[in-house]
Amino acid sequence: MSEPTYNSGPSEQYGAPAYTQQPYSSAQQYPSAPQYPAAPAPGQYGGPPPSNAGWAVATIIFFWPLAFSAFNHLHSIFPKWSMGDYQGAQYASERVKSLGKIALGVGVGLIVLSVIMWFIMFAAFAAAVDDASTSTTYPW
Repeated sequence: MSEPTYNSGPSEQYGAPAYTQQPYSSAQQYPSAPQYPAAPAPGQYGGPPPSNAGWAVATIIFFWPLAFSAFNHLHSIFPKWSMGDYQGAQYASERVKSLGKIALGVGVGLIVLSVIMWFIMFAAFAAAVDDASTSTTYPW
């Protein structure tokens, strides 16, 4: 190894201390690169899980309060997949699908309930009209 050389130049003119200059080494030590999860084996996952965007749209149509959660999960599928969180992406995909099915069930249930209530209301109106037409007494 060679001796360290000293910086000789204008700094010595002004009384500044000279700094040692280390010899150049071709094998410099750098910090190690961050370790990321290993990529899946080809065909292990086959690609990102389905987005189930149709089910997210169904949440808007049939029961919109669930749409907030459905779209939140929908928009987290690909970022999780690209970061290597394959199980999280699959969970988000399944969650969108289940929220869509819940919204569909609630929406259909509310539609059926409203149709039943309309039939009850029309039956009550028909009974009231029938009672009023058969009555011969007048309140005045």
